[in-house]
Amino acid sequence: MKIKSEKDFFCGIMFVAVGIAFAWASTSYKIGNGARMGPGYFPLLLGTLLALLGGVVTFKALVMETADGDKIGSWALKPLFFIISSNLIFGVLLGGLPSIALPSMGLIAAIYALTLVAALAGEEFRLKEVLVLATILALISYVAFVALIKLQFQVWPAFISG
Repeated sequence: MKIKSEKDFFCGIMFVAVGIAFAWASTSYKIGNGARMGPGYFPLLLGTLLALLGGVVTFKALVMETADGDKIGSWALKPLFFIISSNLIFGVLLGGLPSIALPSMGLIAAIYALTLVAALAGEEFRLKEVLVLATILALISYVAFVALIKLQFQVWPAFISG
């Protein structure tokens, strides 16, 4: 069979792989049943649905003709680097890094760093817009996780909060 849409084909394969991985990993937890769901029930269900969706997408990529064949482009290394880096920086700033004596900088600083670094992945970088977005994300995160859910983690850097 000839692949008629490379993008859809490899996207479907990725969905199938991730879905199978989630479904398989969930079997190490108690599954339960529909009336008394265990901790593995939802990941198993979600993984199975994702794998089925991937199968449908893969099948459509093999059967349905597209105009240009939807070829896969080259790797976007700059966005990939900045998005992965922003997530790593967020984790380090939120929790600190004891091996190099870096204390936790808290939720607010971590969100600002995440937003600033991730914004570098785009075509344009407008500092005012990024700072407004970071402020909105920080406020929503504070309200949702600290005020409403009452999660216990550092919000401000240690040198500010004491």
